[in-house]
Amino acid sequence: MDEEPYDIYKASGIIVKDRQVLTTRSKGKSFYIQPGGKLEVGETETQAVVRELREEMGIEVDEANLEKIGDYFTDAAGQAGKRLKLAAYLVKDFKGEPSPQSEVEEIRSFSSQIPECVELASILEHDIIPELKSRGMID
Repeated sequence: MDEEPYDIYKASGIIVKDRQVLTTRSKGKSFYIQPGGKLEVGETETQAVVRELREEMGIEVDEANLEKIGDYFTDAAGQAGKRLKLAAYLVKDFKGEPSPQSEVEEIRSFSSQIPECVELASILEHDIIPELKSRGMID
């Protein structure tokens, strides 16, 4: 299968704790996303995940504890005509206790049953959570 075209390239770390997926909400935003961000020049996907988890959640992850779930594509939120590629990695182990850092205002965990008043990023809601549910990792 050919890869879809994209304008923005991000990598994320998917953390499951107590059968729920951890998400972040940035300051001034209303929706929750999977932690991660854009790759820096010369950075691999896994290096970006390690850096972003340290910057956003204050945790340390070894690249050996990352397992690729997949690449996901969607329209970029708030950027008309732009496509996003997200490389998602399952975080099998980490050191530290996740806490909001940098631009992150809140960390919240969810099962596959999302409250109606909660807004999730498209890939998180339509791809990652169903994948985790199908693997029996979240309730």
